[in-house]
Amino acid sequence: MKEIHYKPIGRIHSPFQDIQGMPIQPSGARGVAGTVELFPEYSEGLKDIEGFSHVILLYHFHLSTDYALQVKPFLDDSIHGVFATRAPKRPNAIGLSVVRLVNVTSNIVHIEDVDVIDGTPLVDIKPYVPEFDVRQAERIGWLSNRADKVSKARADGRFR
Repeated sequence: MKEIHYKPIGRIHSPFQDIQGMPIQPSGARGVAGTVELFPEYSEGLKDIEGFSHVILLYHFHLSTDYALQVKPFLDDSIHGVFATRAPKRPNAIGLSVVRLVNVTSNIVHIEDVDVIDGTPLVDIKPYVPEFDVRQAERIGWLSNRADKVSKARADGRFR
């Protein structure tokens, strides 16, 4: 298998029109409202989603035009392998955010804690289930003394 092809199923809308100054993770975007506009042909797939308080959004980092295997992430001044970070300049520019689901109106999913730039192509939505998704981590690598700084960290354009 040489290539995998996906097509967007919708768009994520947020108040963020520019990468500069955006929160870098949902925990840094607490209370920031947005919407997920599912294309009408996929709206039937939203049946029963309102039973979940949170959803996982998988999306395409559409503003990322290339990748680097070593990057300087927002929370550190040292270089790390891209797979040890959540930097958007990746070989496959796939992003992931866990957001709060507020409600659903037709093909529009109202969300909070959105850390995504307006107009981002949506690849998939999955329900967040703590029993499936939460794991007790024994170590968090280079982030061990930095993860608590994420709520104040903002994008500075380094991954354009």
